[in-house]
Amino acid sequence: MTEGTGQATAGVTVEHHLLAEVVTRQLEAMLSVGNYDAVKLLLEPVQPVDVAEAIGNLRQNLQAIAFRLLSKDEAISVYEYLDTVTQQNLLSLLRSGEMQEVMEEMSPDDRARLFEELPAKVVRQLLDQLSPEERKVTAELLGYEAETAGRLMTTEYIALKENQTALEALDIVRRRARDTETIYSLYVTDNERRLTGILSLRDLVTADPHTLIRDVMTEEVLSVRTNTDQEKVARTIQRYDFLAVPVVDLEQRLVGIVTVDDVIDVIEQEATRDLYAAGAVQAGDEDDYFSSNLFTVARRRVVWLAVLVVASFFTSEVIAANEEVLQKVVLLAAFIPLLGGTGGNVGAQSSTVVIRGLSTQSISALGPLKAVGREAMAGALLGILMMILVVPFAWWRGESPLVGLSVGMSLLAITTLAATAGAAFPLLFDRMGLDPALMSTPFITTCTDVAGTLIYLKTAEWLLVNLPQLLTAAGISTQIAPVLLS
Repeated sequence: MTEGTGQATAGVTVEHHLLAEVVTRQLEAMLSVGNYDAVKLLLEPVQPVDVAEAIGNLRQNLQAIAFRLLSKDEAISVYEYLDTVTQQNLLSLLRSGEMQEVMEEMSPDDRARLFEELPAKVVRQLLDQLSPEERKVTAELLGYEAETAGRLMTTEYIALKENQTALEALDIVRRRARDTETIYSLYVTDNERRLTGILSLRDLVTADPHTLIRDVMTEEVLSVRTNTDQEKVARTIQRYDFLAVPVVDLEQRLVGIVTVDDVIDVIEQEATRDLYAAGAVQAGDEDDYFSSNLFTVARRRVVWLAVLVVASFFTSEVIAANEEVLQKVVLLAAFIPLLGGTGGNVGAQSSTVVIRGLSTQSISALGPLKAVGREAMAGALLGILMMILVVPFAWWRGESPLVGLSVGMSLLAITTLAATAGAAFPLLFDRMGLDPALMSTPFITTCTDVAGTLIYLKTAEWLLVNLPQLLTAAGISTQIAPVLLS
């Protein structure tokens, strides 16, 4: 993306955000004085997504009034863009007859996504109000496991038969275009509904009217299973630049499609989870984090923090177990935060790049062992570079070359270990089928802090206590450690 393009995109984003704010203020003013005709004129040219944001920003008692002023088609489009909290609020404020129309016309995947968040009693009531056909579709989608292609897909697609002509297929597309999410990709099935091919709208329009579909379709179709994880579905669409990907069951029967707009939501959801995990925060319901009460916010954070506090006890135990060397050279304690912080930062950097590499699958070409080895060498190189700065300072501050050497050797070992652990732990978790983001920055930092403190104090004990004693016993001059031997 060029700089100019980036600036233009940012400008459009800001304008949309400001537009929603302006519409919200105007809506609130008009609704407060009962000027409903002006509200209809105001909302008519506004895009549904902006109307949804504006209504969501209104006070609860005004949300239902504004929603009622929308036409039926506008109401359905706007409702699908509303956040879950506002959707549930409108369900409680509007009459059942009003919501029945909206629920009936919603896209099956959006309806299923809403029902996931509602209490079971409310879902049963809403299902009873749906037509038998829509009730069956919704129940089928809710029957699939959460966060899979089956739960994410929509059943609104166009399927053609191999023995139909292009003219017949065009007639089907015209009749069903308004009821489907996309018509740019048309799917071909046999008499058993098994997916056998795919056809673009362009190929269909340009084909001879009497040509059979089997003669113009593409037989090699990339599809996903109903139990495929939603993140893998998103990567498939992203990798092949699809507008939609077909979903098949175990018998290869076409049961739905996942569209790119749903995939964008998945990518945002997964990115949010990874960011929360990297900060040692339980994800919960990502979208409502900042509207949650303080108790919920604290509950999401306290679990990991409690684990990390317990892990930090080991650092205290390591320091207590090496009290002797600290008593002899008290200044050693001053460098513990420096070494621990440096190791934690290096480990966090390594874990971040590896977790991101796993998410984008860019690390697969390098391989796990090479990735860990690469980060280990990077950690060692970083340690050597930082030694140039730290060792002279530690020598000067400790008034002994052995103090500087203790800090320098420990720094090199800690950065190497931290980079290795930061790369290895996420890869290990991924191999175990767990979320690699759980090997987050706080966890890596705490582990590195414990191991780094142990390495540092043991190195210092050997250089500043054991080595001078050995030299003295051997009758060798110990002038290299004047502070200890004075």
